[in-house]
Amino acid sequence: VSIRILRSIGAYEGQQWATRFGFDADKNPPYLTLALGAGATTPMQMAVAYSVFANGGYRVNPTLVTKVTDLRGTVLTQARPAVLNESMRAIDARNAFLMSNLLQEVTRSGTAAKAQATLKRPDLYGKTGTTNDSMDAWFAGYNPHNVAVVWIGYDQPRKLGDRETGGGLALPIW
Repeated sequence: VSIRILRSIGAYEGQQWATRFGFDADKNPPYLTLALGAGATTPMQMAVAYSVFANGGYRVNPTLVTKVTDLRGTVLTQARPAVLNESMRAIDARNAFLMSNLLQEVTRSGTAAKAQATLKRPDLYGKTGTTNDSMDAWFAGYNPHNVAVVWIGYDQPRKLGDRETGGGLALPIW
C-alpha cells in the first residue's frame, strides 16, 4: 500500500514531504523503495519525526536535558517548552491524531504490545522496525510528553542474529 501511495503522489513529492519530519532529502532518494524505509536516518531524526505526532502535528526541536540541579536539588537551569506556532506545523492535527491512533494500536496489540502490557500505560504509541537480514532493530515510541528511540546495530553493519527484531531487542530497552 505504501508503494502505491508513493507512486500516486510521486517519489520526489514523497521525498520532499519527509523533510517536514526532519529527514534529510539527500539521504532518502526519491525512489519507490523510500516507502519501505530504504533511506538512511539517525535515531535523533526518528525522534524528531515521531514528535510531530506527539505534538499534534507540530515539529519541535528536541530537548536532551530538561533540568540541571545541584546536590541539594536547587534548579540551576531548566529548559522551557517550545511555544508552538503555525510556522512549526508539519501536518494537520487530524492527521497526527489518526497516526497516533494507529501507533497506539501497535503498542496495544501489535509488534510492540509488550510496551503497554509491561508498563501498564495505555498512553503509549510507537513502532518497531527491523531491517533486511536483521542488520538493525529499533523502536520509536512516545506519549504526549516524551519521545524516545532505541536503535540497535553495529557501526560496521553485520547481522544481529537470524531471529532478532525491533520488538525483541529494542523494545525491552525502551
